[in-house]
Amino acid sequence: MPTITHLIETALYFEDLDAGVAFYRDVIGLRVLDESARLVAMDAGASTVLLLFQRGATTAGANTPGGRIPPHDGSGPVHIAFAIPTESIAEWEAHLNANGVAIESRVNWPRGGQSLYFRDPAGHSIEIATPGLWATY
Repeated sequence: MPTITHLIETALYFEDLDAGVAFYRDVIGLRVLDESARLVAMDAGASTVLLLFQRGATTAGANTPGGRIPPHDGSGPVHIAFAIPTESIAEWEAHLNANGVAIESRVNWPRGGQSLYFRDPAGHSIEIATPGLWATY
């Protein structure tokens, strides 16, 4: 079987794309890689990209000079998790609190990892997690 090396992109959909971009840029600290009216691509670290789409802007697909991107969309709150170093979890909690982001849940995992859960402006469930969450992390 061919091997998967890692996940490249994750997509979230927003009614208010500007609010989503501001949150991930100003609160989470991601750098904008590319932007258009339909999407903003953000550097999520370790060669991963977080795609923030204007909800509904992708339902017709898109033609590019190199080929066609098939239609896609999403609705309702989804979940993503960001990796953080173990020693930074308290700093992250303080940073989120200072930015008015409520911590929804804290989890101490059996392998020793810790997670904080909170919501972005669209209501997506966002997790920051330290090593020990999974056998692979």
